[in-house]
Amino acid sequence: MSEIIKTDALIVGAGPVGLFAVFELGLLDIKSHLIDILPKPGGQCAELYPEKPIYDIPGFPMVTGQGLVDNLMKQIEPFSPTFHYGEMVEALQQIGTHVAPLFRVTTDAGKIFEAKVVLIAAGGGSFQPKRPPIAGIETYEGKSVFYAVRKMESMRGKRILIVGGGDSALDWTLNLHPLAERIILMHRRDDFRAAPHSVNAMRELVREEKMDLIIGQMTALKGADGQLTGVAAKGNDGKAFDIECDVVMPFFGLTMKLGPIADWGLNLHENLVPVGTETFETNLPGIFAVGDINTYPGKLKLILSGFHEVALAAQKAHRYVYPDKKLLFQYTTSSSNLQKKLGVH
Repeated sequence: MSEIIKTDALIVGAGPVGLFAVFELGLLDIKSHLIDILPKPGGQCAELYPEKPIYDIPGFPMVTGQGLVDNLMKQIEPFSPTFHYGEMVEALQQIGTHVAPLFRVTTDAGKIFEAKVVLIAAGGGSFQPKRPPIAGIETYEGKSVFYAVRKMESMRGKRILIVGGGDSALDWTLNLHPLAERIILMHRRDDFRAAPHSVNAMRELVREEKMDLIIGQMTALKGADGQLTGVAAKGNDGKAFDIECDVVMPFFGLTMKLGPIADWGLNLHENLVPVGTETFETNLPGIFAVGDINTYPGKLKLILSGFHEVALAAQKAHRYVYPDKKLLFQYTTSSSNLQKKLGVH
């Protein structure tokens, strides 16, 4: 049997919300271990759009996905969290009581954890891009068909076909336009689900003939050895045509899977975990769900909403970790003890 790793809090998911949970818990002297299926911190921010700009993080007029992750990692350094990358949580067993919770958690790497509280910050669970129903697309994936952009510079000088009508498709159309030889956006209809300002900016580029907008659908890929030379497509009128391109980026959304978390005895609603908005605790005392994986009336799937959620969850978590210790809320600007923790003198 593996040696049991004991910790105050076990955080499942090392995306931005999971990382900020380390900070909020750390302010209350709660030690954390984090488990993530990815090989590095950052979740979707680091994996899917590390160079994509984010505009709604307070105090940052603009920050990239990777930039936000880097700043969060620096912010939590004083609390010395322990990370367990490339692992998936498999099972959870409650071995404490409702009044004094204690959980035993095992991963697919054979590690066993005991924690007084568990924070599920796993985004939507494990995620994977929805693959277009195009025969043989697997041959091109990772060579000239991409579902994410990790290095924007790699797209310089290429003829890029972006397929989709949501925020991701429009955002990458605008962000890659300065680098590409030509940007082509294809959507099955002339109606977009993206932010209005992005749609307006795209239409302005079309009017200025700086990019192309095509209404239609891909039907086949053309090329050899994983390198595209173009795609076959058809318009809404049924007419077939070809589009020359070097790269195709389909944005058809993500498929979310909760994985083993679905078997933990949590109440679930459409693959999300219902929580109360006072503490973001689940139906199981001592288990909290924060970020995109939870649901409640008025929920907004924003990083900044997740930050708010972990701040309140940490307050309730303190009652489980230190049941005999009264928590006196203090601002970080006025508490000398907190400032010492953060290395501020």
